[in-house]
Amino acid sequence: MSAAYRLREISNETNTPIEITLIEGRSRLGGVIHTIKRDGFLIDSGPDNFVTIKPWAMALIRRLGIESELISTNEAHRSALVVRKGKLQPIPEGFLLMAPTKVMPVLASPIFSIPGKLRMGMEFFIPARTENGDESLASFVTRRFGREALDRVVQPLISGIYTARPERLSLRATMPRFLDLEQKHGSVIRGMRKEQKARKTKGSGARYGMFVTFRDGLHTLITALENRLSEADFRLNQRVVRVRKKEQNALPLWNVDLEDEGTIESNGVILTGPSKHAARLVTDLDPELAGGLSKVEYASSAVVHLAYERRQIGHPLDAFGCVVPTIENRHIIAASFSSVKYEGRAPRDAVLLRAFMGGALHPHMAAREDDELTRLAQTDVADLLNITGAPLFSLVSRWPDSMAQYDVGHLERIAALRAQAERHSAFALAGNGFEGVGIPDCVRAGEAAAESVARDLGISW
Repeated sequence: MSAAYRLREISNETNTPIEITLIEGRSRLGGVIHTIKRDGFLIDSGPDNFVTIKPWAMALIRRLGIESELISTNEAHRSALVVRKGKLQPIPEGFLLMAPTKVMPVLASPIFSIPGKLRMGMEFFIPARTENGDESLASFVTRRFGREALDRVVQPLISGIYTARPERLSLRATMPRFLDLEQKHGSVIRGMRKEQKARKTKGSGARYGMFVTFRDGLHTLITALENRLSEADFRLNQRVVRVRKKEQNALPLWNVDLEDEGTIESNGVILTGPSKHAARLVTDLDPELAGGLSKVEYASSAVVHLAYERRQIGHPLDAFGCVVPTIENRHIIAASFSSVKYEGRAPRDAVLLRAFMGGALHPHMAAREDDELTRLAQTDVADLLNITGAPLFSLVSRWPDSMAQYDVGHLERIAALRAQAERHSAFALAGNGFEGVGIPDCVRAGEAAAESVARDLGISW
């Protein structure tokens, strides 16, 4: 939808008529973004927020004129918990994804052993890696901070974002900042402290926290895009089976074959679905490109939404949620306290929780029935949060093959795919299988694809 909207903007800016057809296999627009309202609860069944430090989503929102509908996280509980020996413990203040920036909170934390704390402190004295090649997240963290840091905090935090195996996850493709800190400062902790000091010196005019969402749920963005694209041809419940290139004369000409045996003729094509699906569509067009796309792996996940009365929960819920290390042998990989994190997610005296399951570390979970997923999620959440009684209701959202896995060497493989795709005029790829999995990354990818196709069609702005 961001690709379609960027095309509409280019059309308006250049006074060039562009007919847009958007083909969607589901019965609704928005992909994994979907907001549900039930019994006074507001449920985002896929992602429930996005980061503001990546500017592309915010820029789109401002152009759509819906910035006033954004809300920030609850200022009272901007922290997270981690499970340690079956109990919830606060992640030490200043522990930013992969590295501690404050000494005392780490020393006081029961999450780490004394040897583990000493090992993290040694990071100051460990020389920077001299090799320039890609490295896995597990390798980087254990090399700089030790195994405990990885197993007890970093792995669950990162898995909550990428649902990936840290031994395979490319650090350069996902968290390049930490590699850059090591190279520039010789120490990640030293580099992060210098950055924090510089930010405090300069001050910040940011209006929002790092995470934001819409007052009425993320589908606000989809609705705004749909309204602005009123002249586009939205074709829901239709699936593309093949993309073919016809002979090119003054402009490229493509055929897009549909499952119902219909065909759409177009001057340009943008594929925005999962890479493996895109691979099937271009097998006849470009076997080499299809082969590369099919190698981008995806993990499946499920979200179990649980609604409770507040009096049922013994835990103070003084955080936005918790992450669960694999070594804890739980069924869930994380839980979000949605109605604590953002206002308006539950009625007064009620609580909305989201339990995350599956991913690359628990692939078997995605195959389980809804009733079993709900039962397992309830068991874990009830034990961790001291919950009594059954939920008011539960809801399972499944996302099969939705989380792209950025294995080591991912950026090099994607660069080769991009080069291969560029051999085809007015053809572009976008989606979470390439340069980023978050909403801002996908907005950027869609807009870049739109601009690429427009340029190939001779439109300049």
